[in-house]
Amino acid sequence: MSDQKTIFEKIWNRHVVTTRKDGADLLYIDRLLSQENTFHAFAKIRAEGHAVRSPSQVFCFADHYVPTEPEARAKGLDGVKNPEIRAMVEIITKDAEEFGIQLFGLGDIRQGILHVVGPEQGISQPGMIIAGADSHTSTHGALGAFAFGVGSSESAHVLATQALWRQKPKTMRIDVSGALPFGVSSKDVILAIIGKVGAGGAVGHVIEYTGEAIRAMNVEQRMTVCNMSIEAGARAGLITPDEKVIEYVKGRPFAPKPEDFDKVANWWRTLASDDSAAYDQEVSLDATDIAPMVTWGNSPEDVVAITDVVPDPAQEPDANRRAKLERAISYMDLIPGTPMTEIAVDQVFIGSCTNGRIEDFRDAAEVVKGRKVTVPALAVPATGLVKKQAEDEGLDKILLEAGFEWREPGCSMCVGINGDDLRPGQRSASTSNRNFEGRQGRGSRTHLVSPSMAAAAAVTGHLTDVRKLKEA
Repeated sequence: MSDQKTIFEKIWNRHVVTTRKDGADLLYIDRLLSQENTFHAFAKIRAEGHAVRSPSQVFCFADHYVPTEPEARAKGLDGVKNPEIRAMVEIITKDAEEFGIQLFGLGDIRQGILHVVGPEQGISQPGMIIAGADSHTSTHGALGAFAFGVGSSESAHVLATQALWRQKPKTMRIDVSGALPFGVSSKDVILAIIGKVGAGGAVGHVIEYTGEAIRAMNVEQRMTVCNMSIEAGARAGLITPDEKVIEYVKGRPFAPKPEDFDKVANWWRTLASDDSAAYDQEVSLDATDIAPMVTWGNSPEDVVAITDVVPDPAQEPDANRRAKLERAISYMDLIPGTPMTEIAVDQVFIGSCTNGRIEDFRDAAEVVKGRKVTVPALAVPATGLVKKQAEDEGLDKILLEAGFEWREPGCSMCVGINGDDLRPGQRSASTSNRNFEGRQGRGSRTHLVSPSMAAAAAVTGHLTDVRKLKEA
């Protein structure tokens, strides 16, 4: 029926201001999230003589460029030795102050990665349209928001108008039925999804995740799934807000006021996709078939179960695909047919907007408790509040006793522009979202895994099936 709508369509339609002749809609934007790289947008509106239209709906974050080493952070800006990186942190601080925008910066206990601070503070809410100066803004879809990344020019447009022109994307539903097996996490689910649909499988679409396995996840686990939607080529990913989401948002600093909350929550409940809503594409997975996953190449689609082996390009009939496999295997310095569990790692990283939340460190601590790491390992909380909670729960002590470094919040080794990176040729087991060439430093080699899988690699020195350690 034509009146049956998906959650995405309900949110989109509610935010349309007007429509151009070419079919593009002018959308009202509820939130703009900015980080250090947004300085171009602020420079643009300053040069054009514009004010920020709605400062209370814009939020700035120091996360990509800040150091995470405790001694450096204790010195504040003086601890940022690289003058170019220091300038990036200084600029966003000045921009926020000049335009009257809330900044989550150095020295603030709430400081951290924008995609974790947003939900943590109640800035991200169901039914919103959220634009963020980072591709992984799709994370906020876990709360039932349509959230997407924007560049500097689009950020400037939102700063000046609180609106943005957009062509309406297509819709895709990905249904994950059944219950997750022992030792399988939400990170494994999204890696399995990307492995199935491919890095370009959702181009031009907004993904809605449904199914028993998705509904069983808590809000933080859903954030991991939505976070990596962009790695399947999607414009965004989202999940219908349920009672878990409503309870998660309730009482947070930027959440609706207590006297208004019930009324707003009742509206959030109406956002669920209608039973007969149509999608442009539908994909299904059986959760019981998913194992702990690990990437082997330079795209998140280059992924297999930990029990599998490095693929053999010679078995690929498509010439273009075969060439891609050969390049990836050469860059990663792997031999086709090698069991994934025989690949040694030089470094382990647990953190990022994908897996730097409290439950991620609980998962890691469970694996390393009573064990010792055999390779250098970083544990980097996504926010100051995550760090404090982990310390209140004693997780930092477990990780430190095992030999992990316990760092200050920031993007850290996910992006390798803040002093945390690998040396050329080094290999990491990483809980971040991208394994592109040089992502964690020039010549770095990255294997994407879940927090518990990263912890398992830390204590064994190689990619390891965490289920074997949990059973021990």
